[in-house]
Amino acid sequence: MRIGVPKEIKTLEFRVAATPGIVRQLVRDGHEVFVETAAGAGIGQSDATYVEAGATVLPTADAVFEAAEMIVKVKEPQAVEIARLKPHHILFTYLHLAADLEQTKGLMASGCTAIAYETIVDRKGRLPLLAPMSQVAGRMAVDVGAVQLLRLCDLYCEDRRTAMVWALLATIGSNFLLIGYNGDVWLMA
Repeated sequence: MRIGVPKEIKTLEFRVAATPGIVRQLVRDGHEVFVETAAGAGIGQSDATYVEAGATVLPTADAVFEAAEMIVKVKEPQAVEIARLKPHHILFTYLHLAADLEQTKGLMASGCTAIAYETIVDRKGRLPLLAPMSQVAGRMAVDVGAVQLLRLCDLYCEDRRTAMVWALLATIGSNFLLIGYNGDVWLMA
């Protein structure tokens, strides 16, 4: 199969769908891999590293889409990418279709076969491609909560040390219930 790896263009997305190690394995298994120039820059991988792994580096996303049968991405395709999709393409990426009607309509109009990572189920009924992302999100939730606690305390606490206690409690997994604020002290149980 001819596999294309375009550079991710969604704002603040620096990942790439295939590392040089994955490219090496795909080529070893008999596939051709086409990588857009600078696709790996966000993870510190040069075009030369992809060439060494057996990929053909192409100058534009248009060239990658033209050369490939399967397009692999990290994030959902942006409008300009959806416009590049043709009926012979297989798109393999996170899609989140329920939240984006325009993306859904665009993919349907393209005629491509779109496979969402989040819908892949293994023989045991698990979601092997979604589970790692959920674990990362779960771990990040504690940190985000601690930051929000600090912001809240900046508004209402005279002493930032109180916020640090809250942040510490949140990050070590303590259970507490915020009951209220009496104008002087936050009441926790």
